[in-house]
Amino acid sequence: MSTETLQQTPLHALHLELGARMVPFAGYDMPVQYPLGVMKEHLHTREQAGLFDVSHMGQIRLSGANAAKALETLVPVDIVDLPVGMQRYAMFTNAQGGILDDLMVANLGNDELFLVVNAACKDQDLAHLRQQIGDQCEIQPLFAERALLALQGPAAVSVLARLAPEVAKMTFMQFAPVRLLGHDCFVSRSGYTGEDGFEISVPADAAEALARRLLAEPEVAAIGLGARDSLRLEAGLCLYGHDMNSATTPIEASLLWAISKVRRADGARAGGFPGAQRVFEQQQSGVARKRVGLLPQERTPVREDAEIVDNDGIVIGKVCSGGFGPTLAGPVAMGYLDTAHTALDTPVWAIVRGKRVAMKVSKMPFVPQRYYRG
Repeated sequence: MSTETLQQTPLHALHLELGARMVPFAGYDMPVQYPLGVMKEHLHTREQAGLFDVSHMGQIRLSGANAAKALETLVPVDIVDLPVGMQRYAMFTNAQGGILDDLMVANLGNDELFLVVNAACKDQDLAHLRQQIGDQCEIQPLFAERALLALQGPAAVSVLARLAPEVAKMTFMQFAPVRLLGHDCFVSRSGYTGEDGFEISVPADAAEALARRLLAEPEVAAIGLGARDSLRLEAGLCLYGHDMNSATTPIEASLLWAISKVRRADGARAGGFPGAQRVFEQQQSGVARKRVGLLPQERTPVREDAEIVDNDGIVIGKVCSGGFGPTLAGPVAMGYLDTAHTALDTPVWAIVRGKRVAMKVSKMPFVPQRYYRG
């Protein structure tokens, strides 16, 4: 895709001013790194606070008395009883139980829900919502109206509290309307790095002023997609289109925790989402393959699509995400393995440029999560 046809976020000019190296991502011209470099950006986020432009993500508002009930027919998650001021991780599933996209859902109160979906899927997600539940609630895309910033890292709370002291009282997955620099924003205490932090939905025309104000704080540095990827990989978090897709079920993706108990086979509102029967069968009988953490035992980074073999050289799986983990000072990966080989510490080998690289199955997250739960 040529740069002429790539979309731009409201912070595009600021990225260029800051010296970002831009790359095409999900149809947008996005910063992959700044002059600091991916390694230092990653470590800065772990140690202080990083500011990410995630305005390419899709923000959607659902409203109406039936909005929660309607959305619940598309996801294996408890939306009806989601408390006001809280958000929850969810997945759109298809008739085979495959994952169409993963998303965040927040309850704004007053029969309004706020969704954040993945950039590459946002148009199809919007069409899916309209086709499936458009007659039951109002569906309003906010793609052009709002930008999205993520402030992540241990210093994020003290930085954002300088602009809005009330955010210091928020806990992990809380969601609240907050005035920032005189603008109506939505702030959630959440993120994609495994660190404490916030995601800030801001009117598009106010995004640059807010970003500049946050970057003016001594703890904050601009962080690109490169470090965003290595941070989420160390945190064991899935990236849609890599670690899961429409042919992958939540059980295969090791996301059973994300299926609310009330929606499981023995729950009070069991099923009622696309592919529920297959998901329940897999939960009961097991799956042929599963997503696991993988730690290479050598310095060689193991990348996506590398084949994984057992001691006899028989292919038993494939890497879905892999790279260098700066916090760990070594390579790290996730992959799908035949279930017989998924026990912790099982030795396996990745094939990298025709050579075997020793790995072992590892628990995730690779770096302990530091979400603030109060």
